Amino acid sequence: MRISVQQEEFDLGAEANTFAAGDDANGAIVTFTGVVRDLASGDLDVMEIEHYPGMTERALTKIAEEAQQRWSLGDVLVIHRHGRLAPGDRIMMVATAARHRKDAFEAAEYLMDYLKSRAPFWKKEITTSGAEWVAAKDEDEDALTRW
Repeated sequence: MRISVQQEEFDLGAEANTFAAGDDANGAIVTFTGVVRDLASGDLDVMEIEHYPGMTERALTKIAEEAQQRWSLGDVLVIHRHGRLAPGDRIMMVATAARHRKDAFEAAEYLMDYLKSRAPFWKKEITTSGAEWVAAKDEDEDALTRW
């Protein structure tokens, strides 16, 4: 398991290849990459993401460990960026490996639902007309209820 909260960009291909290498027992690998969207109708300059160092890593480790307990996973990777990100920049990556695809897909969805609604990150959209903190959406909160 690897959890990384970082400011620098990550290489999606390199991360996926490194994650996939090494364990022949895994028959399924699922990856998801989140990208900054411009929901401000072309007005978004940057998305500023803040976190509490230490606390954030502990929270992400805990949820990844919970995923490993719920599903038969060979490995888990969570990368989440912080700082100022432009539209089109990669924000995060989740990867899960398992013997079977069902476990890998469900665990990846579980991790994503948690990251979207409960992970200790604070996002601010900075547009040409000002700045506004972004709250978790109702549908993101609702997605957690299935788990």
